[in-house]
Amino acid sequence: MRTIDTSALSAFAYHGGALDVAARAFPDAPKPWIDLSTGINPEAYPFPPLDAAAFARLPEEGALGALEAAAARRYGSPSGSVVAAPGVHALIGALATLQPSANVGVLGPTYAGHERGWAAFGARVSSVARLEGLAGFERAVVVNPNNPDGRVVSRADLLDLASGLWPGALLIVDEAFADFDDGQTLAGEVGKPNLVVLRSFGKAYGLAGLRLSFALAAPDVAAALRRALGPWPVSGPAIAIGATALADEAWFAAAKARAKARAERLDAILGDAGWSILGGASLFRLARHPQASEKFVQLAQAGILTRRFAQAPDQLRFGLPLGEAEAASLEKAMAPQK
Repeated sequence: MRTIDTSALSAFAYHGGALDVAARAFPDAPKPWIDLSTGINPEAYPFPPLDAAAFARLPEEGALGALEAAAARRYGSPSGSVVAAPGVHALIGALATLQPSANVGVLGPTYAGHERGWAAFGARVSSVARLEGLAGFERAVVVNPNNPDGRVVSRADLLDLASGLWPGALLIVDEAFADFDDGQTLAGEVGKPNLVVLRSFGKAYGLAGLRLSFALAAPDVAAALRRALGPWPVSGPAIAIGATALADEAWFAAAKARAKARAERLDAILGDAGWSILGGASLFRLARHPQASEKFVQLAQAGILTRRFAQAPDQLRFGLPLGEAEAASLEKAMAPQK
């Protein structure tokens, strides 16, 4: 095994999906890369060719409304409760405008996007280790299922927390990975005045580059978010593709079943290679190995990118291989090097 380039390792400490960084750090790796560094469905929704008007014209209000209605049906939310946005970070910014410099508590450990995002908009952010510790904050944030360990907080516990918040406070539940793991979703409860649920379209539908997310909230909060996001918050192509995909029940059911099978195959590969699975959700697994840093490099040299964590060097997160060819490549690359 080649000497580990610690500067190359540090470049992967912030998020997954950095294939350009991987290519520079490991220029001799075989191509195309197998990207297992994100929790995105490797099977993208097969949208049809788009009408040129989706690119040439500003989005129509009616088309945006149809997209939001399709999302409400898919997520089981009340009509009029859905706000479309170009990604969760944009929604964090819109939420921050509702109460600038709010005290924000984030249930941790979790991925750093919320802490960084809220802080960037002027909030005072604290990481909280226990759910009940969020009760005194003006904005309480829970990622559910959690990234990267898949921790799930029950609906009952979240609703208890929401009911105990003072007027004007919000419980914000980020359900980015709940589409295929939706047993504890609060999407149907967002008529409550102190609850906001965030959903990420791109993960389950394999179209992260579309930059499409949704906030589900009570009508007054939803209206405030729309004002904060401004006109034309989502592109015409995103509206067209999103509305089509969200209405495609047959594809969603089949994709959910295929994701389950891919996760089972991944579990078997990890177990056979001596990894301990710490947790995960339907689209990723978090696993431990005493030589995880070395394994990260070994896999990268084989053209397979995983997600490492500077604060937990014995852990890697693995997304789902797309098919048997990718699974077999991972299995081969996991073997001890001679």
